[in-house]
Amino acid sequence: MIDVAVYASSPVARARLEGLVTARSGLRLAPPPSGSTSGEDDSMGTQADVLLMDPGARSAEAILRTLPRVARLPPIVLVGGDSTPAAFGRLLRAGVRAILPRDASAPEVAIGIEAVVAGLVVWHPSAAPFAGSRAARGGRTPGAPIDALTPRELEILAMMAEGMRNRTIAGRLGISTHTVKFHIAAILDKLNARSRTEAVTTGLRQGLLMV
Repeated sequence: MIDVAVYASSPVARARLEGLVTARSGLRLAPPPSGSTSGEDDSMGTQADVLLMDPGARSAEAILRTLPRVARLPPIVLVGGDSTPAAFGRLLRAGVRAILPRDASAPEVAIGIEAVVAGLVVWHPSAAPFAGSRAARGGRTPGAPIDALTPRELEILAMMAEGMRNRTIAGRLGISTHTVKFHIAAILDKLNARSRTEAVTTGLRQGLLMV
């Protein structure tokens, strides 16, 4: 059984999210963060496995800035909210592990929750924060990413920015150093970078890294 806490921008939004959770067997509503019913309380303590959030008209990033006060914060499934490339990189670093459209169906929300609990990072195609592939862009813009970085590549780019070596990254993510090298090569190619330092610099300039 997966315990899901709901944080919503309004009682109506909260009721909808709670209905989506209770419609799926295997999911169970956890007590709302700090007993809040409207999402206005800054204290976000919860013992849930997942935090399902609808920020409404508020910036998801603004809300998430209040979350580091909490000793234990579960992974976050964001329904609606920011979906730009710059915002996605920062949300990922803040604990968001899934981005879904605000009108996501109950099965879509449930699948997102289950994937996050399994340790995956997911987003719905209609909420994808990136512009697309090399073909879709129709040309190269100097200094800008040509292809979207995957969630795993964003994680590794952030670790590169912290100065971690390949072996340390591999140990942190539970993958081989060969796989790390493969991801770094892909990052360099997508960011048109010739070195790790240049990739990090480009990532900062593009808003893919939180400073």
